[in-house]
Amino acid sequence: MRRSIKILLIDDHTLFRESLGRLLQAEPDMEIVGASATVVEGLRLLQQGNPDVVLLDYDLGQDRGLSLLTKARASGFSGAVLMVTAGIDDAATLRVLREGASGIFLKHSSPSRLIDAIHQVAAGETWLDQRAMQAALASAKDTKERTGKGHVLPSPTAREREVLQGVLDGLSNKEIASKLDVSESSVKAALQQLFDKTGVRTRSQLVRIVLEQHSQDWMRNDSGK
Repeated sequence: MRRSIKILLIDDHTLFRESLGRLLQAEPDMEIVGASATVVEGLRLLQQGNPDVVLLDYDLGQDRGLSLLTKARASGFSGAVLMVTAGIDDAATLRVLREGASGIFLKHSSPSRLIDAIHQVAAGETWLDQRAMQAALASAKDTKERTGKGHVLPSPTAREREVLQGVLDGLSNKEIASKLDVSESSVKAALQQLFDKTGVRTRSQLVRIVLEQHSQDWMRNDSGK
Protein backbone atom coordinates (compact mmCIF):
# COMPACT_ATOMS: atom_id res chain seq x y z
CA MET A 1 0.00 0.00 0.00
CA ARG A 2 1.33 3.42 -0.99
CA ARG A 3 2.26 5.75 1.86
CA SER A 4 -0.12 8.65 2.38
CA ILE A 5 0.92 12.09 1.22
CA LYS A 6 1.04 14.34 4.30
CA ILE A 7 -0.43 17.76 3.52
CA LEU A 8 -0.33 21.09 5.37
CA LEU A 9 -2.95 23.70 4.41
CA ILE A 10 -2.20 27.40 4.84
CA ASP A 11 -5.00 29.72 3.71
CA ASP A 12 -6.65 32.64 5.49
CA HIS A 13 -10.14 31.92 4.10
CA THR A 14 -11.73 29.59 6.64
CA LEU A 15 -14.44 28.20 4.37
CA PHE A 16 -12.01 27.42 1.56
CA ARG A 17 -9.46 25.91 3.95
CA GLU A 18 -11.98 23.68 5.71
CA SER A 19 -13.70 22.61 2.49
CA LEU A 20 -10.38 21.78 0.89
CA GLY A 21 -9.32 19.85 3.96
CA ARG A 22 -12.45 17.67 3.80
CA LEU A 23 -11.96 17.10 0.08
CA LEU A 24 -8.35 15.97 0.43
CA GLN A 25 -8.93 13.95 3.58
CA ALA A 26 -11.41 11.85 1.59
CA GLU A 27 -8.63 10.82 -0.81
CA PRO A 28 -7.29 7.34 0.09
CA ASP A 29 -3.65 8.37 -0.17
CA MET A 30 -3.76 11.82 1.44
CA GLU A 31 -3.57 12.92 5.07
CA ILE A 32 -4.05 16.45 6.43
CA VAL A 33 -1.43 17.05 9.12
CA GLY A 34 -2.36 20.64 9.90
CA ALA A 35 -4.16 23.80 8.79
CA SER A 36 -3.42 27.45 9.45
CA ALA A 37 -4.38 30.98 8.42
CA THR A 38 -1.08 32.75 9.21
CA VAL A 39 2.61 32.62 8.41
CA VAL A 40 3.64 32.30 12.09
CA GLU A 41 1.29 29.41 12.83
CA GLY A 42 2.08 27.83 9.48
CA LEU A 43 5.79 27.74 10.23
CA ARG A 44 5.11 26.13 13.61
CA LEU A 45 2.94 23.45 12.04
CA LEU A 46 5.52 22.93 9.33
CA GLN A 47 8.12 21.98 11.93
CA GLN A 48 5.72 19.74 13.86
CA GLY A 49 3.95 17.94 11.03
CA ASN A 50 6.84 17.39 8.59
CA PRO A 51 4.48 17.48 5.58
CA ASP A 52 5.28 16.16 2.12
CA VAL A 53 3.29 18.96 0.47
CA VAL A 54 2.35 22.44 1.68
CA LEU A 55 -0.63 24.05 -0.04
CA LEU A 56 0.12 27.73 0.49
CA ASP A 57 -2.16 30.64 -0.32
CA TYR A 58 -0.22 33.52 -1.90
CA ASP A 59 -2.31 36.23 -0.24
CA LEU A 60 -2.69 35.69 3.52
CA GLY A 61 -4.38 38.97 4.41
CA GLN A 62 -1.63 41.23 5.78
CA ASP A 63 0.99 38.57 5.07
CA ARG A 64 2.24 37.00 1.87
CA GLY A 65 2.71 33.30 1.33
CA LEU A 66 6.05 34.14 -0.23
CA SER A 67 7.32 35.10 3.23
CA LEU A 68 6.52 31.63 4.58
CA LEU A 69 8.05 29.99 1.51
CA THR A 70 11.31 31.90 1.94
CA LYS A 71 11.52 31.15 5.66
CA ALA A 72 10.63 27.48 5.15
CA ARG A 73 13.39 27.01 2.59
CA ALA A 74 15.87 28.92 4.78
CA SER A 75 15.06 26.57 7.68
CA GLY A 76 15.90 23.55 5.54
CA PHE A 77 12.41 22.37 4.59
CA SER A 78 12.81 20.36 1.39
CA GLY A 79 9.23 19.22 0.82
CA ALA A 80 7.00 20.47 -1.96
CA VAL A 81 5.30 23.86 -1.67
CA LEU A 82 2.43 24.38 -4.09
CA MET A 83 1.32 28.01 -4.19
CA VAL A 84 -2.49 28.15 -4.40
CA THR A 85 -3.89 31.49 -5.48
CA ALA A 86 -6.86 33.26 -7.02
CA GLY A 87 -4.49 35.50 -8.95
CA ILE A 88 -0.84 36.53 -9.08
CA ASP A 89 1.04 39.01 -11.27
CA ASP A 90 3.86 38.12 -13.68
CA ALA A 91 6.74 39.30 -11.49
CA ALA A 92 5.39 37.50 -8.42
CA THR A 93 4.95 34.29 -10.43
CA LEU A 94 8.62 34.30 -11.38
CA ARG A 95 9.75 35.21 -7.87
CA VAL A 96 7.69 32.42 -6.29
CA LEU A 97 9.38 29.89 -8.56
CA ARG A 98 12.84 31.33 -7.89
CA GLU A 99 12.24 31.09 -4.15
CA GLY A 100 11.66 27.35 -4.46
CA ALA A 101 7.94 26.76 -4.98
CA SER A 102 7.11 23.48 -6.67
CA GLY A 103 4.43 25.17 -8.72
CA ILE A 104 1.44 27.48 -8.85
CA PHE A 105 -2.16 26.29 -8.81
CA LEU A 106 -5.02 28.63 -9.63
CA LYS A 107 -8.09 28.37 -7.38
CA HIS A 108 -10.58 28.48 -10.22
CA SER A 109 -9.27 25.12 -11.49
CA SER A 110 -11.15 21.89 -10.77
CA PRO A 111 -10.64 19.74 -7.64
CA SER A 112 -9.50 16.85 -9.82
CA ARG A 113 -6.68 18.98 -11.22
CA LEU A 114 -5.63 19.87 -7.69
CA ILE A 115 -5.41 16.17 -6.83
CA ASP A 116 -3.23 15.69 -9.92
CA ALA A 117 -1.08 18.67 -8.95
CA ILE A 118 -0.52 17.34 -5.43
CA HIS A 119 0.54 13.93 -6.73
CA GLN A 120 2.86 15.59 -9.23
CA VAL A 121 4.68 17.89 -6.79
CA ALA A 122 4.82 15.12 -4.16
CA ALA A 123 6.72 13.08 -6.73
CA GLY A 124 9.28 15.88 -7.11
CA GLU A 125 7.86 17.39 -10.29
CA THR A 126 6.75 20.93 -11.07
CA TRP A 127 3.13 22.00 -11.60
CA LEU A 128 2.34 25.04 -13.70
CA ASP A 129 -0.76 25.63 -15.74
CA GLN A 130 -0.32 27.41 -19.06
CA ARG A 131 -1.47 30.78 -17.75
CA ALA A 132 1.07 30.75 -14.91
CA MET A 133 3.82 29.60 -17.26
CA GLN A 134 3.10 32.42 -19.72
CA ALA A 135 3.23 34.90 -16.84
CA ALA A 136 6.59 33.57 -15.67
CA LEU A 137 8.00 33.63 -19.21
CA ALA A 138 6.82 37.22 -19.70
CA SER A 139 8.44 38.34 -16.45
CA ALA A 140 11.68 36.51 -17.22
CA LYS A 141 11.83 38.15 -20.66
CA ASP A 142 11.16 41.60 -19.18
CA THR A 143 13.88 41.13 -16.53
CA LYS A 144 16.38 40.06 -19.14
CA GLU A 145 15.59 43.06 -21.38
CA ARG A 146 15.90 45.52 -18.48
CA THR A 147 19.02 44.11 -16.84
CA GLY A 148 20.79 42.34 -19.66
CA LYS A 149 21.34 39.45 -17.27
CA GLY A 150 21.39 35.89 -18.48
CA HIS A 151 23.84 33.10 -19.08
CA VAL A 152 23.96 31.67 -22.60
CA LEU A 153 23.02 28.01 -22.50
CA PRO A 154 23.87 25.46 -25.20
CA SER A 155 21.08 25.44 -27.76
CA PRO A 156 18.59 22.58 -27.43
CA THR A 157 17.74 20.32 -30.34
CA ALA A 158 14.27 20.27 -31.88
CA ARG A 159 13.37 17.15 -29.89
CA GLU A 160 14.68 18.68 -26.66
CA ARG A 161 12.55 21.76 -27.28
CA GLU A 162 9.47 19.59 -27.75
CA VAL A 163 10.18 17.70 -24.54
CA LEU A 164 10.89 20.96 -22.70
CA GLN A 165 7.56 22.36 -23.86
CA GLY A 166 5.88 19.27 -22.46
CA VAL A 167 7.62 19.81 -19.13
CA LEU A 168 6.54 23.45 -19.09
CA ASP A 169 2.99 22.31 -19.84
CA GLY A 170 3.10 20.10 -16.75
CA LEU A 171 2.97 16.79 -18.65
CA SER A 172 4.47 13.56 -17.38
CA ASN A 173 7.08 11.66 -19.42
CA LYS A 174 4.37 9.24 -20.52
CA GLU A 175 2.07 12.06 -21.62
CA ILE A 176 4.89 13.81 -23.50
CA ALA A 177 5.75 10.54 -25.27
CA SER A 178 2.11 10.08 -26.30
CA LYS A 179 1.83 13.67 -27.53
CA LEU A 180 5.03 13.42 -29.60
CA ASP A 181 4.34 9.83 -30.70
CA VAL A 182 7.72 8.60 -29.45
CA SER A 183 8.82 6.10 -26.81
CA GLU A 184 8.99 7.10 -23.15
CA SER A 185 12.68 6.16 -23.17
CA SER A 186 13.22 8.71 -25.95
CA VAL A 187 11.61 11.39 -23.79
CA LYS A 188 13.77 10.40 -20.82
CA ALA A 189 16.90 10.60 -22.98
CA ALA A 190 16.00 14.08 -24.23
CA LEU A 191 15.21 15.16 -20.68
CA GLN A 192 18.60 13.92 -19.48
CA GLN A 193 20.26 15.89 -22.27
CA LEU A 194 18.42 18.98 -21.08
CA PHE A 195 19.62 18.30 -17.54
CA ASP A 196 23.21 17.98 -18.79
CA LYS A 197 23.03 21.22 -20.81
CA THR A 198 21.61 23.22 -17.91
CA GLY A 199 23.55 21.53 -15.12
CA VAL A 200 20.44 20.52 -13.15
CA ARG A 201 19.13 17.21 -11.82
CA THR A 202 15.36 17.62 -11.56
CA ARG A 203 12.43 18.89 -13.61
CA SER A 204 11.69 21.68 -11.14
CA GLN A 205 15.29 22.92 -11.39
CA LEU A 206 15.05 22.74 -15.18
CA VAL A 207 11.91 24.89 -15.22
CA ARG A 208 13.51 27.49 -12.96
CA ILE A 209 16.75 27.80 -14.88
CA VAL A 210 14.99 28.01 -18.24
CA LEU A 211 12.80 30.81 -16.86
CA GLU A 212 15.85 32.63 -15.53
CA GLN A 213 18.28 32.03 -18.39
CA HIS A 214 17.10 33.24 -21.80
CA SER A 215 13.85 31.33 -21.70
CA GLN A 216 12.53 32.88 -24.92
CA ASP A 217 15.67 31.81 -26.82
CA TRP A 218 15.17 28.23 -25.70
CA MET A 219 11.56 28.15 -26.81
CA ARG A 220 12.14 29.35 -30.36
CA ASN A 221 10.96 26.90 -32.99
CA ASP A 222 14.19 26.61 -34.91
CA SER A 223 13.74 23.94 -37.54
CA GLY A 224 17.44 23.61 -38.09
CA LYS A 225 18.30 22.67 -34.51
